[in-house]
Amino acid sequence: MKLFETVEEMEAVERIRRPSDIHTADQIVSMASRLNWTVGITGADLVGSQCQAVLGLGAQDDEWYSGRHMAGVWFETEDDAATHQAAMDVVPVGRYAAMAVSPLATGRLDPPDIAMVYANPAQMILLINGLQWAGYKKLEWGCVGESACADSWGRALSTGEPSLSIPCYAERRYGGVPDDELLMALRPNDLVRAIDGMEALSGNGLRYPIPPYGIQSDARAGLGVSYG
Repeated sequence: MKLFETVEEMEAVERIRRPSDIHTADQIVSMASRLNWTVGITGADLVGSQCQAVLGLGAQDDEWYSGRHMAGVWFETEDDAATHQAAMDVVPVGRYAAMAVSPLATGRLDPPDIAMVYANPAQMILLINGLQWAGYKKLEWGCVGESACADSWGRALSTGEPSLSIPCYAERRYGGVPDDELLMALRPNDLVRAIDGMEALSGNGLRYPIPPYGIQSDARAGLGVSYG
């Protein structure tokens, strides 16, 4: 994913597609992750203020922060909805006019602002272990619930930190994210660091798939291979 300050910069990306219909941001991301398309949008291509706000392509006004559009749908009261809106990590509005997504392998967004990895929980913990192999630090994330794109690409774009999310109802319903997948958004250099770390772990026999050892087996033999 890459943000652009002008529409012209976005439209100059090689083989960029521009949607003719109105979509959620989840759908746009999945066009890259599931269909291998390179797609560019502006705020006007998105279905509403929630998607625009996370990417900094619109909204973030008093009406959006009030949460009125989510009260009675996802939250009991307007106060609950407003608290949710305030908790979201979003790209500040005003700087960017467009966004594009593309499979990393195409190299068309050079460089992307962030990379996004969909993986099941077992794969994801190994990606996290790879990030922590060298220069260890504890990784912490939050969960806003619905609008979880704020936890992944919203947080990664706005803070630069690796950001894990449980894809929300909208991401699964409109973006087609399977039931078993989590989403990590992170800067390209962090992805490279994670891959290097996973290669080191693989050399230690710690790789995917993780074979079940057996819940009634003596654990000493298995642990002895790794720890001596």
